[in-house]
Amino acid sequence: MPRLALRARPTILPAVLAGTVLAGVPALAADPGIRPVPGGPGPAYIDWSGPYLGLEGSAGASFGDYAFGPTTIGGRAIPAFRSGDSTRRSDAGRDATTAVGGVFGGHNWQWGPWLAGVEADVYGANLKRPVPSTIRGFGYEDAPAFAIIRDKTDVYGTARGRVGYAFDSALVYATFGLAGANARILADYPDLATGEVASARRERSFLGFTLGAGLQIAVAPTLSLGLDYRYVDLGRSGRFALGTVPGPAGGPVATQAAFASHQMMARLAWHPEGLRLPADADVPDDLSSRFSLHGQTTFLNQGVPGFRSPYRGENSLVPRQAQATTTATIFLGLKLFEGTELYYNPEFSQGFGLSRTLGVAGFVNGEAQKAGAPFPKLRSNRYFVRQTFGLGGETVTVPDGPNQVAATYDVERITVVAGKFALGDFFDGNVYAHDPRVDFMNWSLWASSAWDFPANLPGFTQGVMVEYNRAEFAIRAAYTQVPKQPSNDVLDPRVFERAGVNVEFEGRYTLPVLAQPGKLRLGLFSNVGNSASYRQVLALTGAGAFDDINDAAEATRRPRRKSGAYANLEQAVTADLGVFARASASDGRSESLSFTDIDRSLSGGISLKGTSWERPADTVGIGAAVNGLTRAHQDYFAAGGLGLLIGDGRLNYAPERAFEAYYAATLIPRVVATLDYQFVANPGYNRDRGPAHFFAARLHADF
Repeated sequence: MPRLALRARPTILPAVLAGTVLAGVPALAADPGIRPVPGGPGPAYIDWSGPYLGLEGSAGASFGDYAFGPTTIGGRAIPAFRSGDSTRRSDAGRDATTAVGGVFGGHNWQWGPWLAGVEADVYGANLKRPVPSTIRGFGYEDAPAFAIIRDKTDVYGTARGRVGYAFDSALVYATFGLAGANARILADYPDLATGEVASARRERSFLGFTLGAGLQIAVAPTLSLGLDYRYVDLGRSGRFALGTVPGPAGGPVATQAAFASHQMMARLAWHPEGLRLPADADVPDDLSSRFSLHGQTTFLNQGVPGFRSPYRGENSLVPRQAQATTTATIFLGLKLFEGTELYYNPEFSQGFGLSRTLGVAGFVNGEAQKAGAPFPKLRSNRYFVRQTFGLGGETVTVPDGPNQVAATYDVERITVVAGKFALGDFFDGNVYAHDPRVDFMNWSLWASSAWDFPANLPGFTQGVMVEYNRAEFAIRAAYTQVPKQPSNDVLDPRVFERAGVNVEFEGRYTLPVLAQPGKLRLGLFSNVGNSASYRQVLALTGAGAFDDINDAAEATRRPRRKSGAYANLEQAVTADLGVFARASASDGRSESLSFTDIDRSLSGGISLKGTSWERPADTVGIGAAVNGLTRAHQDYFAAGGLGLLIGDGRLNYAPERAFEAYYAATLIPRVVATLDYQFVANPGYNRDRGPAHFFAARLHADF
């Protein structure tokens, strides 16, 4: 799949927006004109009525679909231009944009929590798609003609209506309306026989429709931050001329074009008449005691500039690019009976990690899924029932929260969870490094990265987890499904033949010298899944049984056991300063099934709250990690093997080393903006590549 080389510079925009808002936050508490609007039963809400203006932009967060055809050459119909294939009716492509940005304005009218409004925006884009195509037939069988079509949309404009619902300090809304854009279509037709090249250029205007949705959150009396998604369909053009194919069987080209795109924008809006911010309001007790409703959204924009890259393989990290990811999750909970709770988490996700989440074993974006999509994709990521059996003695009250109905439990208890969940929900936790939505982003820092936990592409599995808890310790174990093959989205139903077993001991203590709490977690895992042995595929390829080592791996996969262990420490040094460390290892004899290409990993770091500079809700994190492979795994990659995330086609081995530093600023309660820097030496364990520098801006909101 071709990838565009995109510049990282546009990632500055979200950082500038976050910094602008952060500078205005102190005014929020001091403004005497803030007036709450009562919301009736349940939380209060903001009155968003009035005009607004703003800036919007993103890098690497928008994707375009392009189609051409039917096409004629010299009046003779051919099915289409398509890369290496002229037998289909259209040539469709999908690639990321380097940048999208512009201005918008509108007006809202609000009745209670319900809102209606109109909005218009104009923004520049760089959605583009080069399409190399072979034209067969019409005398070209012996020397097929080659066409390179480049299409690009530069300026978009939309006029939209919107309807929304306000709650707390947030507004969720849906949009619909008209969209227009200009496009440039360029074509080159090299004659492979003579070397002659004919070129053509056409400008076209399109008018279509747009549908979308978004979220805005008030961060100051006159400012709001938001995320806005829109699907733009510009329809199909009439037929137009596109130059002439040279050669005796050539002639004038006429075709049609269709354009559509999925676009995600970070937005900063100014409300000149001001926003009336919410006051605290309690949910009625009869509702809060049985129901739980929470949500989150996270937008992460990340880029990497140029670095040393003398060659590339199928899974290599590509220099000079930017990409973005967005997730939005609803956490629903219901107490069925005393001790019995039911939870469901639908989640939308959009976007890709850098190089389609490839090229670095300890990947640099914890929100990037291997199941990335250019459009918002809905998945039911969690659905499980939790049964708690109290064993008497002291009790603890747990407040309402994501996947937690407010409840009182016995401290000594047995908990059983059955359904679909992420193993990281219960295992390998760490208060300082475990959530890439608010703390460290690097996979080797927020997880024990040699732990190949069973999961589908987004990171979830199905099974049973049982935990015994006391004040001093907890012991938990899980039996879950594994994917059918490495990095596969389908979980294997043969749970009595192929499954994953994870066991963890968690000890809780207080160090007398520090008088601060700490936790030590020790875990074991053993998975049986359909995978290949590195030594076997190396031997078969070396003996000439297979020309390609990846063909040998695919042909020899069978149920094999992969086992390993991890240790995980978190320790508070003061009330504001904490340290963490992880060590993990697997046997490294066969392919990893789910997580990443790491057999050995050491990581650690510090987390510091901003109390000393009068921002106690802010966090600074600094961490480092070193990852390694077994010798068999090294030889596999050196012979051209591809892993879950890496594979340069060859390997000059060196341990992969990573450093990460971030500053997470709480703009208002429940809204956090983060600036993040990472340095990775020997990405994909290859001395011949890198080092690489990564820059990111992240915006997270929850309720």
